Amino acid sequence: MRLYADSAKCSGCRACLVACSLNLFQENNPKKAALRVIAHFPDPGVFELKVCTQCGECAAVCPTMAIHRDERGAYYVAYDECNLCGACEPACPEGVMYVMPEYAEHSWKCDLCGDCVAVCGTDALWVAEFQPAAG
Repeated sequence: MRLYADSAKCSGCRACLVACSLNLFQENNPKKAALRVIAHFPDPGVFELKVCTQCGECAAVCPTMAIHRDERGAYYVAYDECNLCGACEPACPEGVMYVMPEYAEHSWKCDLCGDCVAVCGTDALWVAEFQPAAG
């Protein structure tokens, strides 16, 4: 399973960021979300969604092995095992692995909870079985 995004459907409302931060940190703080909504200005209404593809690159480089995979195939951070070394952040090809000591005492990423999907009014986000990219 993984989270998918269709940027063409994104309205830029950022409700997904709020839902994500509420799930991960029990806070209404979009800076603590595990996905990104990137506005492409000056084009009005053009937004790009960046989400975790569950590729596992973060887990592969974690020296403390704090990033585990659950039964659905989703990677998650075991917060008590993370030492904030930062090795995972540059390894993420989507730029959605976060190491920000000013916000948390551990790194974080999407845990595939689906809360962002539930609040997306434009159906720009969905969770589905992993589908290899067409090549």
